[in-house]
Amino acid sequence: MFFEKIVRSATEEASTEMLGSLPEWDLTDLYAGIDAPEVAADLKEALDRAKTFEASYKGKLAGLAQNNVPALVTAVRAYEALEDLLGRLISFAGLVYAGNTTDPKSQKFYGDVQEQITSSSSHLLFFSLELNRIDDEVIATALADSGLAHYAPWLEDLRKEKPFQLEDRVEQLFHEKSVTGRGAWNRLFDETIASLKFDVNGEELAVEPTLTLLQDADPVKREQGAAALTKTFSDNLSIFTLITNTLAKDKEISDRWRKFGDIADSRHLANRVEREVVDAMVAAVRESYPKLSHRYYAMKAKWLGVEQLNHWDRNAPLPKADKRVIPWAEAKSTVLSAYGEFSPEMAEIAGRFFDENWIDAPARSGKAPGAFAHPTVPSAHPYVLVNYQGKTRDVMTLAHELGHGVHQVLAGHNGPLMAPTPLTLAETASVFGEMLTFQSLLEQAATPQTRKIMLASKAEDMINTVVRQIAFYTFERKLHTERRNGELTSDKIGELWLEVQRESLGPAIKINPGYETYWTYIPHFIHSPFYVYAYAFGDCLVNSLYAVYQDAEEGFQEKYFELLKAGGTKHHSELLAPFGLDASDPAFWKKGLSVIEGIIDELESMED
Repeated sequence: MFFEKIVRSATEEASTEMLGSLPEWDLTDLYAGIDAPEVAADLKEALDRAKTFEASYKGKLAGLAQNNVPALVTAVRAYEALEDLLGRLISFAGLVYAGNTTDPKSQKFYGDVQEQITSSSSHLLFFSLELNRIDDEVIATALADSGLAHYAPWLEDLRKEKPFQLEDRVEQLFHEKSVTGRGAWNRLFDETIASLKFDVNGEELAVEPTLTLLQDADPVKREQGAAALTKTFSDNLSIFTLITNTLAKDKEISDRWRKFGDIADSRHLANRVEREVVDAMVAAVRESYPKLSHRYYAMKAKWLGVEQLNHWDRNAPLPKADKRVIPWAEAKSTVLSAYGEFSPEMAEIAGRFFDENWIDAPARSGKAPGAFAHPTVPSAHPYVLVNYQGKTRDVMTLAHELGHGVHQVLAGHNGPLMAPTPLTLAETASVFGEMLTFQSLLEQAATPQTRKIMLASKAEDMINTVVRQIAFYTFERKLHTERRNGELTSDKIGELWLEVQRESLGPAIKINPGYETYWTYIPHFIHSPFYVYAYAFGDCLVNSLYAVYQDAEEGFQEKYFELLKAGGTKHHSELLAPFGLDASDPAFWKKGLSVIEGIIDELESMED
């Protein structure tokens, strides 16, 4: 591998021994390395082909749609092939960068590739804009051609962008300036977060291990971790405030030019979901705060023998919880076994991630925090990044990201233009994978106490996925609304953060000084504004979906796989209809939330 060797502390080495051998991904299925001649060759080829494509088709698409549909199909296929090539290049550069965001070579490589990709894709920008100017009647007639009909879902999605697209030269300016604008600020955030050091009792840790301390069984370590987070976040507050203000203003400019009505409408459009559906979900979740998070944290405070939980105790393990380090091999076996009980094919696909080194698991210094599954391009395969440290939540994170990976593999046959799934449905397989893993472990619970601890852990995960993410969404709405009145101070952003946290967490959580800085490390606020509601959407959807599965409806697995294989070719209403589910119905969200409430009900019934 091309990552430089990391010098680990004695503590880290001991943890490595307990975790077992952790895999690092093998990116050679994309390119042999950053200096591989194929990278330079493909960058040049992409630019040459993009220029030729522009010269061949710019200004001609309307005529082809009317008079020569087969030639238009040829153009779409050429465009799709270019998207695959460009996607392969930027995926490789992004994964190299995620593996070590503080390495100067990785930084330069990512930046250089990003610039060259932007240059090449600027020659393709005309294509979607010009397609959208073709009259609806002409497109409808052209779709009678079987070759073009294959791309009907993509064209339908593309034309939803029509009311918001700008004149070609303005679109090109927005596109090219993104490298030195939004993209540069995103990169600054990533490199800042990855380079931060947190002093915990004299030992310097990166952000991921420090956040993990908030789940430690020792209350002293949790408080030390929280203090270290507060200190470092506070010391760097000015740069996070500047990044946030700049990106919020950047989004406001784009929204204004494109005439989006609501601050989140561009996200809703990207997700192919109606604003009314999201608003109904958000309202249902916020209305349920007292029945969910408020009630659960009051119980947890009682279990831990306090009147209020400090904010750093929110994810503390319960007394008598299994505090052992879970070796990687056991995590692998747990997830694959749960997947296999549902579907051998699902387990087989997930198993390839382990067998073929598609996973990067160690929590290295400089590595991107958190976890993700990157689909790359259909001509290759996805890769998964986790920061595995042997906690139960790490096992669930692995199950989550492998769910994404399975989904991406199954949707790949749709090709580069139609494989990507809108975020609202992109979380379906990941959350379903978590649920399968949890239910499998719950069935193995040997005692009522073990069952109670597992149910509590699941309740917390679901609260973090639903309540916390809707609180994040509410925070973003407040922040972006306020930003339209002028630049926000760190104190003002902190006030908005505490306002939504108090509402969502409830009176059983004590918000201590320092927590007002915790908005700084959430990458979704920077990379994908308003992304976060997709987690709540996915969790509530899967809760309803799992209820259908538990009813043992015949053919569920087949219908579920059809949902995943659809990728981005169908609207959420079409994909949910075979299961008798309708996200536009307010009862749908209440049904999903009732699953969380039912777990909390059971926990209350188990009280001594």
